[in-house]
Amino acid sequence: MSLITDLFWKKPQIRNNSYDILFSLIETISEIVIVTNEESFIIASNSLANDFFKNISKNIIGKRLSELIRSLEVHEGFRKTFSEGVSTELKYESIRDDKRVFSVNISPLSFEENKNAIGVFTDITQLEHLESVRQEFLSNVSHELRTPLTSIIAFVETLEDGAIEDTENNYRFLSVIRKNAERMNHLISDISELTSIEAGKISIHYQHFDLNLMVNEIYTNLSVKADKRAISLKNLVTKKSQIFADKQRFEQILTNLIDNAIKFSHENGSVKVIYSQREDEDIVTVEDSGEGIGSEHLERIFERFYRTDKARSREIGGTGLGLAIVKHLVRLHGGEIFVKSTLGEGSSFSIEIPKKSTHKIKSVI
Repeated sequence: MSLITDLFWKKPQIRNNSYDILFSLIETISEIVIVTNEESFIIASNSLANDFFKNISKNIIGKRLSELIRSLEVHEGFRKTFSEGVSTELKYESIRDDKRVFSVNISPLSFEENKNAIGVFTDITQLEHLESVRQEFLSNVSHELRTPLTSIIAFVETLEDGAIEDTENNYRFLSVIRKNAERMNHLISDISELTSIEAGKISIHYQHFDLNLMVNEIYTNLSVKADKRAISLKNLVTKKSQIFADKQRFEQILTNLIDNAIKFSHENGSVKVIYSQREDEDIVTVEDSGEGIGSEHLERIFERFYRTDKARSREIGGTGLGLAIVKHLVRLHGGEIFVKSTLGEGSSFSIEIPKKSTHKIKSVI
């Protein structure tokens, strides 16, 4: 034992047993635990604490609290616990590279006729992240709904103020109202879909299906959009190419990617679907001849509501959730999706999913 520990335990005949009991108790706690005396020396800790602070010291017993934690709030919390004999709760963010956040509860601990304090550090990093994501999501939803709703209200008021009798413009106003209502409906549908996926309410039902045939059917459904912009749709998937996946969900994935490719391709451009395979994976790639995506956007392209060009995306009817849904559906298949892009030359989105014998479901988050 260190000198500090020896000074703390005043009764040699029971010191070891008491010390063992304290260590045994705090070791059962599934959080980081440290115990300090009034001089701020650490006189006990559990293995989680030792592991967390191992980069500072191999053995934290006998170290001052200030040697491990550089936080005025934490030190003030321990001081208050000693001076007032009350429990203290606070939040502590470590300055390590991983930036972990803790909820800290500091309470008095009378032990062996000495005044001590026990600090329990609960890691809330993931909870903080999820709360941040939730708040950002709600903020984005509110913003995305407010824009079309404001337009709808404005045009309804215009019609109510007499424009309904304006035969030259009333149908145009109604068309704008319908367009914005449809945009809100699409957004709510995508939000519902994404929420169901992230809540684990979507099941994957595997089956073999003809990928070439599926691509042709999607092209037929999207041909009107493509024809309006003179975009050629090329199916480079060899006939009778078989994929093992959820047919409905895979069609949803491809439809979303091909629809995006059509939207963001230049007029008179082209969209291609290509199939290849490795020993353990099937690879389906959707290529377009659009303006491409800047390198600063590539890491965030699959985030909810993230747009590289917000004005244009809204103009062509995007909700900002399509690629997030695609990413989650691909991961439900145990696969990954990757994007490559060059400004002025177009983009390619590649889906890689394991073959039947190698399926491993990954987290959708």
